[in-house]
Amino acid sequence: MINVLFICHGNICRSPMAEFIFKDMVEKRGLADNFTIESCATSTEEIGRSLHPGARAKLDQMGIPHQRRRARRLTKKDYEDFDYLLCMDEWNVRNTRRIIRKDPDDKVHMLLEYAGQRREIADPWYTDNFDETYDDLILGCEAFLQYLKENRQLSF
Repeated sequence: MINVLFICHGNICRSPMAEFIFKDMVEKRGLADNFTIESCATSTEEIGRSLHPGARAKLDQMGIPHQRRRARRLTKKDYEDFDYLLCMDEWNVRNTRRIIRKDPDDKVHMLLEYAGQRREIADPWYTDNFDETYDDLILGCEAFLQYLKENRQLSF
């Protein structure tokens, strides 16, 4: 089982979009049984809230299945439970490391690193550009899945 946790600031835009995009990708490739995929926040600001309406609308537009959910905050135990903690920006990385304290297994990375890009995924809460965020999430999730295929012996 490969356990993946997507992380952003509030867990209502980027990280849940990544969660549902990645779930859809692995489902379409017949790999869903190999994964646990979740998302969370580094802050407490949006805890308990569901998807941002703009995130929900973009997922609907692109035909990505999603369900009602509640934002939750990252815990220290998540480090034990997940193999990959994939952050959307540098601030998320810093806050994740502050919460988990240590990263001896090198689990914490920015999602776009897997696409060979050391840049952030813009937060549509501030930019209101869910199209750009969606495109970056697709790029990152596809590259991450390719990384897993090459390094975790996934076949599809």
